[in-house]
Amino acid sequence: MTVLDSRREIPRNRDERAASFGALGALVTADGVSMAPVDDLGAGRGPFWLDAWLKRGGTDVVAWRRHMHANPELSRHEYATTELICAVLRSAGLDPQILPGGTGVICDIGSGPTCVALRADIDALPLTEATGLPYSSTVEGAAHACGHDAHTAILLGAGLALASAPELPGRVRLIFQPAEEVMPGGALDVIEAGGLDGVDRIFGLHCDPRVRVGQVGSRIGALTSAADLIELQLTSPGGHTSRPHLTADLVHALGVIITSLPSLLSRRVDPRSGTVLVWGAVHAGQAANAVPQDGALRGTLRTAEHEVWKALEPLVASSVESLLAPTGVGFKLDYRRGVPPLVGDQESTAILRAGVEAALGEQALTGTEQSSGGEDFAWYLEHVPGAFFRLGVWSGEGEMRDLHRPTFELDERALAVGVRCMIHTALSALA
Repeated sequence: MTVLDSRREIPRNRDERAASFGALGALVTADGVSMAPVDDLGAGRGPFWLDAWLKRGGTDVVAWRRHMHANPELSRHEYATTELICAVLRSAGLDPQILPGGTGVICDIGSGPTCVALRADIDALPLTEATGLPYSSTVEGAAHACGHDAHTAILLGAGLALASAPELPGRVRLIFQPAEEVMPGGALDVIEAGGLDGVDRIFGLHCDPRVRVGQVGSRIGALTSAADLIELQLTSPGGHTSRPHLTADLVHALGVIITSLPSLLSRRVDPRSGTVLVWGAVHAGQAANAVPQDGALRGTLRTAEHEVWKALEPLVASSVESLLAPTGVGFKLDYRRGVPPLVGDQESTAILRAGVEAALGEQALTGTEQSSGGEDFAWYLEHVPGAFFRLGVWSGEGEMRDLHRPTFELDERALAVGVRCMIHTALSALA
């Protein structure tokens, strides 16, 4: 792997880190409010070393999550988060390695020729939090409104618990990935740095506020969609709206693309693929009586089928050219491929489900819908087999506070659930 050593020294001793990262028995916020430990819904299911670690370290997982939640960092700027990850891993005698870009961490645990990877994303969203929680974001315009702080804390807990095991049946690679929230995604940074070298399978999770805490959703096949970005720049000589025949009507041309391109694609692509084009921004002109000289149109194009994804760019290009040819309006198309569809294979999904059942019992397993959202974990599955699961974070009472909103919240009992599921999935894959 191409990695850089972390040079900054951070206290390794638990007591030295307690004020910032939590301590056993209680959690204390900056204003001195003590919070009760969070229940472990899978307590007693073993193995013994996992039960023992969660009993003494489960509150630390919550504290790490709250610390990161209060101190979010945007994509490719996750420097303090990276330092925290390294400090926690070193406290267990592990050897974390920072990615060449300066954010993101890779760390191996155990030995042997077989290696399973577990991934968490570490970046926040460019949103201002509105939850009113005592550990709300202290950074204006940045918030963990997608649960990546929980993903990171879960993987840290899984790493330290695995490090406490008397022995492991193989290697487990922890991947703390930066920049999931930007296209084409920080997963490509991990892959370029050799993060998948020697990996046989990879697994990941994502918080789901539509699933009750204690349950885990999975499915074989497409879980999320490919997400591409389309930007179209239109040009016209401009002119007076009383004489549209003497110019090229740019606004009319925009309207043609806005209404006709999605309709045309629906007739050129298999409808079973879940392909959908939605416009998010349109800009042209200012005066009511002037034909503008330029305009812009931006949107996203999504599909759940890998083969359809490969064919979309040339199809969009030829369709735009055909639609605009009669209008006389010039154009420049910028088609940016985002992430592939996230497609879990049958064997990896079976391994994941076996891990969840071992961690929580058969009743914890539930199905989940295919989403049109994008997830750059899909890039890993272009190289190695794997699967992804949705971690229930809804308390079962009150409103389901959705992802990517300033009010997103989660039930922190899901943290221990996530630790258990990650560990048992890894053990299932190594068996």
